[in-house]
Amino acid sequence: MNISELFIRRPIATSLLMAAIALFGVISYLALPVADLPTVDYPTVNVGASLAGGDPALMASVVASPLERQFTTIAGIDEMTSSSSAGSSNITMTFDLDRNIDSAVVDVQSAIQAAMPLLPSTLTAPPSFRKANPADMPIMFFAVGSSSMSMAAVDDYAENILAPRISMVNGVSQVSVFGAQKYAVRVQVDPNKLKAQSVGLNEVDQALRSWNVDSPTGQLFGPMSTYTINANGLLHNPEGVLSSAAMFRPIVLSYNEGRPVRLEQVANVLDSVETTTAGAWMLDRSGLQQVIYMAVQKQPGTNVVAVTDAVHALLPALEAELPRAAHLSSRLERATSIRQSFKDVQVTMLVTLALVVGVIFLFLHNGWATL
Repeated sequence: MNISELFIRRPIATSLLMAAIALFGVISYLALPVADLPTVDYPTVNVGASLAGGDPALMASVVASPLERQFTTIAGIDEMTSSSSAGSSNITMTFDLDRNIDSAVVDVQSAIQAAMPLLPSTLTAPPSFRKANPADMPIMFFAVGSSSMSMAAVDDYAENILAPRISMVNGVSQVSVFGAQKYAVRVQVDPNKLKAQSVGLNEVDQALRSWNVDSPTGQLFGPMSTYTINANGLLHNPEGVLSSAAMFRPIVLSYNEGRPVRLEQVANVLDSVETTTAGAWMLDRSGLQQVIYMAVQKQPGTNVVAVTDAVHALLPALEAELPRAAHLSSRLERATSIRQSFKDVQVTMLVTLALVVGVIFLFLHNGWATL
């Protein structure tokens, strides 16, 4: 007796066995992860620090080096690279595959705290860290633009409303903003007017710092209660959203022969953005339009399609918070190509199944036996 005879003599058992194999195949098919590449994500932490006006050599020596010395004490680091540019430093640490990313983040945070006394006090913000590999491609790109709103207002919505909400989605590591147009008051000083009014650049700098500040002043202690002195010198526009150039123009720089010398007398003060030499544009059917781009990156070990679907589920709520003049559009998604490849695989499997059934039918010439 051969193996085939055993299955022929027991058709019910054979049918149940085939049904069990088919059920196992369906369950396995539904449980298969969908991704463009195999999941081999090394635990990676990226640390960034900013210092306004710092050149690359200065950033490498006074910002990147103290941080690197502290990071070398962390166990399980497989590779550490750093890059410094004008005003910013980035350090990327790749850990061993068996190192838990959450415990690695705790060690990185402790090392940053230990390095804080060694860093310059003029840092734009304390060093930040993210559980993302900067070499990984973003999984989604969004563009935020408006035909009537200023780019500073659009950037405010993108960085303070949209990006934080998207970064809270499960599986999203970070949301990077490109073409940022952060609001800033630009002071264009005229050297000839400074000389005529006997005012130095250091006086202009000191006046801007002292007239636009919000710091604790002190307390008044009485016999029964204590009062906090609030002397808020922070300049705001009438709406209280962004600082306005009109509030800076009357600042008194010094006194010349008993008369106050104001900022507007020696400089052109205008509403502008922090960086006027960079931006992002989008070309569509309506033409070329300046926009703010947001790139979404996933956490290591998460699925691209699942994270994309979760972000899309949040989009209606985000669009409801935007003003009518602003529009949010999706520009590129990695999940689209993954879904197309997955459909090709499904078609290939169906064609293969049809060919196998056709060959069996040609040999048996019996529909019921083929089934």
